[in-house]
Parts: sequence; structure tokens; C-alpha cells
Amino acid sequence: MSFPALVEPAPELTIDEVRRYSRHLIIPDVGMSGQKRLKNAKVLVIGAGGLGSPALLYLAAAGVGTIGIAEFDEVDESNLQRQIIHGQSDIGRPKAESARDAIAEANPYVTVIVHNERLDNDNVLQVFEGYDLIVDGTDNFATRYMVNDAAYFLKIPYVWGSIYRFDGQASVFWPHARDERDQGDEALSASAASGYPCYRCLYPEPPPPGMVPSCAEGGVLGVLCASIGSIQVNEAIKLLTGIGDPLVGKLMIYDALEMEYRKLRVRKDPNCALCGDHPTVTGLIDYESFCGAVSEEAADAAADATISVVQLEQMLKERENGERDFVLVDVREPNEFEINQIPGSVLIPKGDFLNGSALEQLPGVDSGTQIVMHCKSGVRSAETLAIVKGAGYDDAIHVGGGVVAWVNQIDPSQPSY
Repeated sequence: MSFPALVEPAPELTIDEVRRYSRHLIIPDVGMSGQKRLKNAKVLVIGAGGLGSPALLYLAAAGVGTIGIAEFDEVDESNLQRQIIHGQSDIGRPKAESARDAIAEANPYVTVIVHNERLDNDNVLQVFEGYDLIVDGTDNFATRYMVNDAAYFLKIPYVWGSIYRFDGQASVFWPHARDERDQGDEALSASAASGYPCYRCLYPEPPPPGMVPSCAEGGVLGVLCASIGSIQVNEAIKLLTGIGDPLVGKLMIYDALEMEYRKLRVRKDPNCALCGDHPTVTGLIDYESFCGAVSEEAADAAADATISVVQLEQMLKERENGERDFVLVDVREPNEFEINQIPGSVLIPKGDFLNGSALEQLPGVDSGTQIVMHCKSGVRSAETLAIVKGAGYDDAIHVGGGVVAWVNQIDPSQPSY
């Protein structure tokens, strides 16, 4: 189903622009009018990471006239496996500035607006204001819900993408959309305006904290970012120019291992908290609390049972001298354990704690041996700490910051990831 073009055409293309975009201009569906619309468009890309990198480059190459970049992070060496807009010389630079410079090299006719700041409730509406379209390259649920809600309140279409290991998803959330069937019929238009889903219709509630690993914990195939990011730009171009059948009300699912695409229908939820018949979310909310970094049980378990890596180093020395007895448990995955590890730790993945088999590998509750747990950053170990404490190991503790803190503060000779 086609939708009216989001933007009006720019007055003209220069001779240089005609030469640059000639392969677009000879496509009948795009043509001069479509390219002028792209020139007149203002698109905000949230994140200049895995999804944002290909999205920014292709939006610029396509001739989108104004591109905003909302990004507060800096380029890290581990980014370069997939974040192709950055290079070796950009390590340590703000990602937004690195991306801006790459866009200038790719297409000097594009105006770039840098928002080198973390989006939050205080600035998100102001940052979004004035853009025709939002392309979301974020990697956490709290920001996705905030982006969805802010876009809804401003009636801006939201092109969403998600990646994890070999799997990707993409969709367009635009509850206020009016398709071509309804133009000129106000009754139908009113119906259509409430007929398309938002992100909350697909995911009414975030997954339980710790249930879905982030890309930093679970990994992502680098080229998958290009696949999903390109789909997002494809949808953006269709919406901006009014061509084709956008993924409004549809979810595209991609399996890179099996090389399979599936497309599912996503229906509007009449009970949606945001865009439903009786909304309960009528303004921006506390998204961190809504999504939660860790479960309530994990937070309670870790409240008085968290040690630093400096404390752990001292404990390891005491154990070596026979002054202390404890088991240091690494709850990461085996492939992570191969990258780096805290000396003297034993590997028991988090999944073994979830299915109960890990408890058989621990010393007995009455053995007097303390259980000390760690993971990459402290999130997974907090979740497993709750399980261990629930099994009767009352003096169990976990290491805040995990292996990341160990490498940064104790043993920088080890690689980070």
C-alpha cells in the first residue's frame, strides 16, 4: 500500500547534483521529482553504530538533503568490525563527528546536523522537532520505547531495525499514516489515522531484564548490520518519495544463516498503552525503570553483595595464601571465556543457572565455601546471584563491572571486547 510522499520537492537540482544522482533520475518511480523530494528531506538517524553506519552512508549517497546524527558515544576498536562509517584513525573520536566527516567525504551536498548528546526525556522532543523521518539504530529497549513514544507524539514516522548475532528485524511504525486509498475521504482518513501500529503494539512490554542479551554480550555478525541498515534506508526513501509499499504494519524478519526473509503482518493493538483506544501513556515516562537494567530480584540480591575488582584481586591473593576459601564463577559463554578471563575462575554459563544444572557444580551449601560470581559487566552475574542466593548461598557475592573492569583496572594486557 502506497502512502503520500512525506516531503515536497525542492525547487531544483544543480547540474552537479543531476550528474551525481543520474542513476536515480532514470528510474521512472524516482525520477526528477523523487530526487528533489530527497534533497528537501530532513532525516534523523539515532546512533552512528552498527545500523546507523550503513544507514547514514546510504542516506547521504541517496541525496537526502539534511541528515541529523544523534550519538554521544566514542569510537572504540571493537566497533570497527561492523560500524563501517568509522576507521582506524577515528578511534577515540566522538562517533557523531567521525560520521559527519565520512558523510562529507561521501556527499558534500548533504547538510549534517550533529546532536552529540544522549537522548533523554528532557531533549528528545526538541531534537526530533523539524525532522520528517526518524531512523532508529539504537541497541537497547529503553531508548526504543522513548523513540517510539516521542515519534508518536510528534506524528513522525519511525523506521526501526534490530540485530542480534545472525538475526535482524525491520519495520516502520507510523500510527498516524494515511494511505492512498483514503485521500479525499475524511471519514476513511480518520479511520486510517488510527489503523496502523506503533512499536508498543508489537512489543507491549519489554522483555524481562537480563533475558535478551545485548550485542555487546551476545555478538552480532558485522555484515548483518549492512543488511538491516540498508532495509531501513530503503523504507526511508520509499516514505520520503511516496513510492512502493513501505513496511507500515509489517515486520520483516531476516535470518542470515539460512538466508531467509519472512514478512509478518503487525496489527494495531486497540489496547495499546500509547496509540490504543484508551491510552495510558500520554507523555514521556521513566523508560529506564520501565525496561529495567536488571530484574528486581537481581537488584535486591546485589544490593549488599557487590565487590569491586580491586577487592577481588585482594581476595584472590588471600585464597592463594590459604587465608580464604571461595569459588570464582564466570557465568559468561564459552566463546567469551576464550577471549579473556579472570585468573582462577571456573566457567559455568548463565544458562546452566537458569535450568538448574549449575547448582550441582557448586560446593554444597553447608561446605562453608563462598561463591563469587562475575560476567562481562555485572548484569548477568547479578541475575545468577539472585538464583544462587535463592538456593541458600546467603553469603554469595558478585563482581561489579566484571571482566571489563578487571581488564581496565587490573590487567590491561588482556584484550577487551
